Amino acid sequence: MSRRVAIGGLGTIGLSVAKWLVQADGFDLAAVAASSVASAESKVSDLGVSPKVVVATELADHADIVIECAPAAHFAAIAEPAIDAGRTLVALSAGALLTRPDLVEGADLSGAQIIVPTGALIGLDAVRAMAQGEIVSVTLITRKPPKGLIGAPYLEAEDIDVANLTDPLRVFHGNAFDAARVFPANINVGAALALAGAGPERTMIEIWADPTISRNRHRVEVVSDSAIASMEIEGMPSADNPRTSASVANSVIAALRRMSDPLVVGT
Repeated sequence: MSRRVAIGGLGTIGLSVAKWLVQADGFDLAAVAASSVASAESKVSDLGVSPKVVVATELADHADIVIECAPAAHFAAIAEPAIDAGRTLVALSAGALLTRPDLVEGADLSGAQIIVPTGALIGLDAVRAMAQGEIVSVTLITRKPPKGLIGAPYLEAEDIDVANLTDPLRVFHGNAFDAARVFPANINVGAALALAGAGPERTMIEIWADPTISRNRHRVEVVSDSAIASMEIEGMPSADNPRTSASVANSVIAALRRMSDPLVVGT
């Protein structure tokens, strides 16, 4: 039996996943939501299928799996109904989860499951395994081209200008909770790392604006009682949106395939 899937957000990531779903066995693209009904209808018109076009709060009414890949401001409208209805929620706005522990409690009560894909990061399986013992320290060092950070609330509040940098500049150093609060559109990788490992207060984040690079770079350093790990990834930009790593949509697809594959590799 095919599983019904709904997608909230039809940007680069959501549309890429939608295109995969219409070709995939075992899944039906049942519903979509975007910034407007007209926008959603336009974006799915060439897919060869006709999912229901609904508002974000209605996605869970039409699907077993709800994928959230919208701006963080729309997270609650997608996530809350899915959790209340006991659906599987695939959430990319990991930063929003840090401030909503009630959603995890709600999922426990309703029978829902929240899945946070690896996204543009690396090594979450290893971090989860180390978290079964004692984690001593976790650090994420993120380097982004300056244009990927322009407009971040923290930079505007602190009057930090990254537009004309000639050398790398560290623009933030703090824990994952604070990073997700002041960089809501830029640091979901840090939130995912925190959720996998030592929690947001004990996961330290450095964010650098680096004019010498053209791709996002993430380095994870973990010390635990079972292993010491250093992992680095450089995301290739999506063809449709250079600010989005191509690996993010692939990560969502991998999470969906994991639900039905006869062989599952990794924690």
